[in-house]
Amino acid sequence: MRDRPEPPPMTAASAPAVRSASALAVATALVTLYVLWGSTYLAIRFALEGYPPFLLGAIRMSIAGALMYVVLRARGTSAPTRKQWRTLAVLSIWMVLLSNGLVNLAETEVGSGIAAIAVASMPLFAGVFAMLRGRHPSRIEWVGLVIGFLGVIWLNAGSELSSSLLGLVCLTIAPIAWAWGSIWSRDQDLPEPFMAASGQMLCGSVWMLLAALLHGERMTEVPPLDATLALAWLITAGSILGFTAYIWLLHHVRPALATSYAYVNPPIAVAFGALLGGEVFTLNDIGAMTVILVGVVIITLARVRAPKST
Repeated sequence: MRDRPEPPPMTAASAPAVRSASALAVATALVTLYVLWGSTYLAIRFALEGYPPFLLGAIRMSIAGALMYVVLRARGTSAPTRKQWRTLAVLSIWMVLLSNGLVNLAETEVGSGIAAIAVASMPLFAGVFAMLRGRHPSRIEWVGLVIGFLGVIWLNAGSELSSSLLGLVCLTIAPIAWAWGSIWSRDQDLPEPFMAASGQMLCGSVWMLLAALLHGERMTEVPPLDATLALAWLITAGSILGFTAYIWLLHHVRPALATSYAYVNPPIAVAFGALLGGEVFTLNDIGAMTVILVGVVIITLARVRAPKST
């Protein structure tokens, strides 16, 4: 979203067994994940100064996906089967086109920090979809959901989103799409996480290109250097290095710690937007972000403490 999401495309594959790792290695991976994924929202804003939103996504996802695919195949990772490619093509509609693509489109009108705050609501929607698919939230999770959605309402009513219909629509759909894709993918046959991410990016780049054509996007001049450097940052730092750090963390720490980016990235994105992008945030913006993140933290802690089903 997100970018995500809006980090890079993710699958909901089962978390691998936790292996031992030094505290320094874990801390380095966490800082890398927080900073790199937190920076992508501002990088998108800078890249949009030279690239149209969906073409930006198509270029980013195709290059990052192709690089990951080549490296993985060279290392002996199996390619997705035909059935898995079809699943990845469908999944990339939710996880790439309707998440990353709509965040790009939204940032043509709203600030990067506001986009990051809105995308932070994704775990709330994931909780709702999980409930609809038969997983009943605990009382504590209900409290988190209610608090979080109050923050979403606050954000939509009291921030710059209220003056941008395009931004409001895009930043409502993006986290919903990411959440639905995450829940839907749990029942699907997917390749291992790195190959699944690569396949989603490759398939998603095709959807992005089609959206760019329908949106009438054209490249009529050479983009400025700053925009191209921002695109390079999104490819390397956001889509490749950030995702690598995340998968490494899933192998070496508890999932709750690895997924803590969900409530750490928004404040970092806001800080980047204010310090490097000159964005201005009101008390309403900060208040809404705080309420959303409180809801997300409550849900996360409730799931960590919930007894495992036998």
